[in-house]
Amino acid sequence: MTTVLVSAPYMLPYIHRFRPVFDRLGIKTIEPEVNERLEEEELLQYAGQFDGVICGDDRFTARVMQASLPRLKVISKWGTGIDSLDSEAASRMGIIISRTPNAFTLPVSDTVLGYILTFARRLPWMDDQMKAGNWEKIPGRALHECTLGVIGVGNIGKMVLRKGRAFDMRLLGNDIIEIDPAFIRETGIEMLALPELLAQSDFISLNCDLNPTSFHLMNEETFSMVKSGAILINTSRGPVVDEAAMVRALQYGQLGGAGLDVFECEPLPADSLLRDMDQVLLAPHNSNSSPFAWEHVHRNTLRNLLEGLKFTPAQIQEALESMR
Repeated sequence: MTTVLVSAPYMLPYIHRFRPVFDRLGIKTIEPEVNERLEEEELLQYAGQFDGVICGDDRFTARVMQASLPRLKVISKWGTGIDSLDSEAASRMGIIISRTPNAFTLPVSDTVLGYILTFARRLPWMDDQMKAGNWEKIPGRALHECTLGVIGVGNIGKMVLRKGRAFDMRLLGNDIIEIDPAFIRETGIEMLALPELLAQSDFISLNCDLNPTSFHLMNEETFSMVKSGAILINTSRGPVVDEAAMVRALQYGQLGGAGLDVFECEPLPADSLLRDMDQVLLAPHNSNSSPFAWEHVHRNTLRNLLEGLKFTPAQIQEALESMR
């Protein structure tokens, strides 16, 4: 019998919806308890027991993949980012890795603009004062007075910039690849080297992939380049930021605040200093929240899995139509 490990935390709570798909195709599922992701040692407990995987940000290392052979044929990632999967090892071992590109561009870009508006207009802080019985007018800023710097001008970065343009913000960008001149003309964005972008931006949005060039991109040195009082927004991946260096930049006032959806260690440890910082807004890696986007990813993740397991297009379509 074909067996599939289902460890994607966004699918597990709704596994009953997908049961007809598995039942129709004679697929048995393994459904571990998952708190955000499975680490290497946790995955090794199941190695050799499954033919395919529906995963979230689980640590599928070369060691895990090797131990899962010869059964493992396909890893279907729920979502877009595959930085937790050893793609090189998978290719070498003949394991298919699939994902849903551009799945969360709209909700994530909405989240970035939400943080920008929140910090610019000081809404939570005025609410706190009012509920404490104080009538304090905390100064805010209009967005047309502000400069937005986006690091990583991919699908999400481009959408963030388009939304910033709607508020008449000055737009800056930085990327390791050349950006389409048509997009530059469309938005009026200025593409700058990283030090120049950091020195000029009131809001810095991290929208780059996590890879060797972006690991700890924001560190002690780069934080020293940041315009005093700037706001950092990270909806990409936690390890893009050296968290200890960011905490120091917040403590010493180099950063005026931070909106953080992702962290180096997830879930965020209970003793994290970030929890006690009034100038920091925290969220539990949830900037992709959107019923429409989630449904699209559910179906595409299942389709990718079934294709990797070599079911026919007719079988796949019939099975997906059985979903409640």
